[in-house]
Amino acid sequence: HRIVIISTGLLAVAVVGFFIYSISALYKFQDSSGFIYRVTQVVPFPVAKAGGSYVAYENYLFELRRYEHYYQSQQQVDFATQSGKDQLNSYKPKALDEVIQGAYVKQLAAQNGVSVSSADLNAELASLQAQNQSNSQELADVTSKFFGWSIDDLKRELGQELLAQKVATRLDTATQARAANVLKQLQDGGDFATLAAQNSDSADKANGGQYADGAITTASTDVPPAVVRALQTMQAGQVSNVIEAGNTLEIVKLLATSNSKMQAAHISFNITPVATYVAQYEKAHPQHIYIKVQ
Repeated sequence: HRIVIISTGLLAVAVVGFFIYSISALYKFQDSSGFIYRVTQVVPFPVAKAGGSYVAYENYLFELRRYEHYYQSQQQVDFATQSGKDQLNSYKPKALDEVIQGAYVKQLAAQNGVSVSSADLNAELASLQAQNQSNSQELADVTSKFFGWSIDDLKRELGQELLAQKVATRLDTATQARAANVLKQLQDGGDFATLAAQNSDSADKANGGQYADGAITTASTDVPPAVVRALQTMQAGQVSNVIEAGNTLEIVKLLATSNSKMQAAHISFNITPVATYVAQYEKAHPQHIYIKVQ
C-alpha cells in the first residue's frame, strides 16, 4: 500500500509539474520548440477564444513554425539574434490574427452548411502538382524543404484556404446574383465578348475577356485550377456554367484547343473577401487573446 501511495503521489507531482512547465513555456515564454509543439498536439491548450470557440495553441504554432522554418532554411535568418527576434515578433500578431480568423471562418461555415470534401482537397493537390510539374514525392520533398510540412500538413493548409473561399462565395449573394444574371443573358444568346466588356471585373475585359495566356495547360499558374479543370471537359465554342474559382466566380468560353493547349475567354466576378464577413461576425462574437504579442 505504501508503494502504491508513493508511486501515485510521484505520478501526481510529475503531472502537475509537467502542466506547470507547459503553461509557463506557452503563456510566459511563448516557446515554439518542437517539443512544446508536440505537447500542444496532445493537450488542447487555448491561445485565444473566438466567440464561443477556443482557438488551439497548436493552430498558432502550426502557422508560426512554418514561418520560422522557411526563414531559417531559405533565408538563413537567425532568430536567436536581436534582428531575428524582432522579425519574429513582428510576425506573431499576423499569425495569431490568421488562426483566429480561421476559427471564425469555421463557425460561419458550420452556420451556412459549407464544407471542404476530400475530393476538393485531392483536386487542389493534383492541380498544385500539375502547376509545379511534379509528382507526389517531389511535391512532398519541396513542402518539407520550404515549410517543414508533411503532405497532410499541406492538405490542412489547403483545406483552410478552400473553406475560407467557399464561405466567402456562399455569403456573397450579390456577386452570385450578378454572375447568374450574366449567365442567363449568355444562355439567351448574348455575345460573350460584349458581356465580358460590360460586366467582368478582370482587366482583360477590354479584349473580350480573352486570357492573356493563349496556351492554357494544366501547368498554367495565371488561370484558376477550377477553370482549367472545367475547360478540359468542354468543346470549342462551349460556354460554362458559373464556376467557383477561389476568390472569383468565373464564366468561361473555350475558343480553341490544340495539342492539349487551350485558348479561352472569361467573365470574372470578384468575391468579397472573407475577412469582411469575419469582421461583421466578430462584432457580435468578440475575441479574447490569452498571450501578449507585440
